[in-house]
Amino acid sequence: MSELWDFTRTSVIQNDLREMKEIWDQWDNETKQLFFCNYGDLPYLLSVKADKYLFRALAQFWNPAYSCFTFGKVDLTPTVEEYTTLLRCLKIQVDKAYSRAACVSPLLKKLMNITGMREQWVAARIQQKGIYGLVVFPKALGHIDEAVSDLLDRLSKGVTPVPAILAETFRSLNACRRAGEGSYSPQEELVATPRRDDVSEEKWMAILQNLRDEDVEWRAPWLIPDEILYR
Repeated sequence: MSELWDFTRTSVIQNDLREMKEIWDQWDNETKQLFFCNYGDLPYLLSVKADKYLFRALAQFWNPAYSCFTFGKVDLTPTVEEYTTLLRCLKIQVDKAYSRAACVSPLLKKLMNITGMREQWVAARIQQKGIYGLVVFPKALGHIDEAVSDLLDRLSKGVTPVPAILAETFRSLNACRRAGEGSYSPQEELVATPRRDDVSEEKWMAILQNLRDEDVEWRAPWLIPDEILYR
């Protein structure tokens, strides 16, 4: 039995993504397909709208001692298999996990490689902090840790970022408690699915608190049949 904290408050303010969307929109289909090939389904993150009330409610049920969500007698945790499928990067080598190298290429060159934009454009958007205004894992609004650009740069080389991203998820959740064509894309379907955004935090709390064993599916619906998950 673990003793969870009584209450925690989570900030889920989203970055302004207009500039990133404008970059994406000005590319032709061939360039977009090349980006999908190198970086998987990451561009769909530009269209995902966070449900702040759901996130705030979920944070109350995260158990940092066991790195899982605890809903009554039910424990759930994100898995490597789920993240691998959600990322859907075809070039990933599962035996070649990402780790940040001691000697990395300059930030300017990495951002030029990732965005496909010219040096002058990229240089104008590197701020004094040495950080670029992307969306993944924001440390502050309009900024990200430079390590994220290194992770994206290495994706095109076939390394799998899944363990690093999963670890970042666990670390972030613990911090909350302390303070393509012809293939199925889960994120693409998520973006296209109409979702209600008028459910209050109190309502989400009530739903999650009253979950029963039979209400929970132990296997994510987007995983292919031959993948095995342990519960």
